[in-house]
Amino acid sequence: MKLTPAIVRDATTGSVLMLAYMNEESLQKTRETGETWFWSRSRNELWHKGATSGNTQRVLHIARDCDDDALLITVEPAGPACHNGTASCFADVPPAAIPQLFETLRRRFDERPEGSYSTKLFDGGRTAIAQKIGEEATEVIVAVLGGEGRERVVSEAADLVFHLAAMLVYEGLDWSDVERELRRRSSGRP
Repeated sequence: MKLTPAIVRDATTGSVLMLAYMNEESLQKTRETGETWFWSRSRNELWHKGATSGNTQRVLHIARDCDDDALLITVEPAGPACHNGTASCFADVPPAAIPQLFETLRRRFDERPEGSYSTKLFDGGRTAIAQKIGEEATEVIVAVLGGEGRERVVSEAADLVFHLAAMLVYEGLDWSDVERELRRRSSGRP
């Protein structure tokens, strides 16, 4: 039986969650059910990820590498991927910037620490945050059209993304909601 390494990554963060192995049967079950199935080398049997823990993985995309000897499975995880209870089986992997930003902003939204810029934004409500988004968008445009250089454009774009993220958090949304919409648009579905 041929086993193929399957790298599983989080669709939202891009983080590698785990490495497991698939055979033809587990790949077929994954395609049929829309959730990950693997071949357990230790138990010598097929296993459905999350069957006992509830931490399933909804499959969004399966890609084969150029040599057809590995798979990359992009998923939306419903809980930790690792049996140790961590999001990833790989320790000490730095978090992606956007998910980390959202985590910080959600915490600031809930806790409202005194003296925090985020607290000031959230206390100002929708209108204050929307005004900052408009200001930052204008600054991006000015930097681009004014030929102010790469560093200035990047700096202003980061300010815009920060304030847009604050608005999404204020509205109870996450970056994954935006990504889901972008994937829907790129697939050509209405």
